[in-house]
Amino acid sequence: MRLALPICGAQVAQAGMSVVDVMMTGRQSATALAAVSVGSSLWMPLMLFMTGTLMGVTPIVAQLLGGQRHDEIRPAVHQALWVALLLGVISAGLLWFAVMPVFELMSVPPDVALASSAYLAALAFGMPGVALFQALRAFSDGMNHTRPALWISLIGLGVNIPSNYLLIYGGDGLVDLFGTWIPGFLQNLPALGAFGCGIATALSMWTMALSMALYTRRGRTYGQVNLWQRITWPEWSGLRELTVVGLPIGIAIFVEVTLFTLIALFIASLGEITVAAHQVAFSYTGILFMLPLSLSMALTVRVGNTLGQARPDRARLVAWNGIAISLVIAAINSTLLWVTGEWVISLYTSNPEVQRLAASLIALAVFYQVSDALQANIAGALRGYKDTRIVMLITVLSYWCVGLGGGHWLGTRGVGSLTGPLGVHGYWLGLVAGLSTAAALLAWRLRHISALTQRQAAAAT
Repeated sequence: MRLALPICGAQVAQAGMSVVDVMMTGRQSATALAAVSVGSSLWMPLMLFMTGTLMGVTPIVAQLLGGQRHDEIRPAVHQALWVALLLGVISAGLLWFAVMPVFELMSVPPDVALASSAYLAALAFGMPGVALFQALRAFSDGMNHTRPALWISLIGLGVNIPSNYLLIYGGDGLVDLFGTWIPGFLQNLPALGAFGCGIATALSMWTMALSMALYTRRGRTYGQVNLWQRITWPEWSGLRELTVVGLPIGIAIFVEVTLFTLIALFIASLGEITVAAHQVAFSYTGILFMLPLSLSMALTVRVGNTLGQARPDRARLVAWNGIAISLVIAAINSTLLWVTGEWVISLYTSNPEVQRLAASLIALAVFYQVSDALQANIAGALRGYKDTRIVMLITVLSYWCVGLGGGHWLGTRGVGSLTGPLGVHGYWLGLVAGLSTAAALLAWRLRHISALTQRQAAAAT
């Protein structure tokens, strides 16, 4: 928990940027809210794919640290930084050149598509920055030092909020907030809406990257590694290890997130009310998911450290203990959703239609908290074992085949002759089925791999 709570704070702060984007654009216009919602469904999967791939650094560093192999940590982290820079540039290019064909394919309304493409074009400049930040954060987490990511994420949020207000609402917003005493050139600033939101987010991303680089250079905790002593150029062995461990994590997270992304794009044709309600419900449930997700990242570190110490029995105990804690957290999240759902929705929007639809979606979200927490933490424990490829296959099967396939069937066709198309509710029922399938299959995999590791250690001795 000492590892998990700072991670959770950092996750909440980073998710808070997305929440601020939704809240601020939602109070400007429904079109701006829909533009940011649809745009987020495209850039967030790219960012999380990069994050997942770079998370491969965490078990690598954790096992090296557990085995007291400090000299091997710096070159491993430098390989991750090269990969991060490459992934950030590729992601920026995709956001600049590939979004409009996707909007046309998914029948996104023209005004929403235009505003969303402007939002993504501005935000694309921040993608290399956020990739570098995630690589350095994964290194710090693997060193059992999770607090810096919390403070630096709060700095990013502190940059994001005023930048959003200034760029989304322009001079009129400043006059409403501070009165006419502000300088005239500020009063004349244009309201950029979704485009301004993208600029503010990119500024926040680079602020976090530069702050994390400075901290890892100056922080005493990393002195034994000497991360910035000299540059390690790309090396095939280091790149291969990161790719073998990290790429399946990135693909698994990408598959999980694209489940939500494709649902958002599929329901875009159902109108602005449905899109907005889906985004509000997803945003709130995403905040609550931060604690089980943070616990899963702490499990990766703890299991990796223990395996690096050649203690497979202890690693298995750490893994299942963390999973038991995740069940308690899931129960708390379900209770919070049930009790506070309507009040939180009212903070996002004053539109009564959006409020009613979002409340019905949150009622469904109450039921998948247990399976969601379980699948996240079991996957986190498996990452500590560097067992990532089977997790990727299970994720593809559960999320795309069961979750998305079943949800699309229910959303567009319903349950045979019993019901008509269930719309957005059908897609959310598909989420419940997909997450539950993933939790069951991943539990089987963890039981197998932990027992296998113990047998191999016993045979070696």
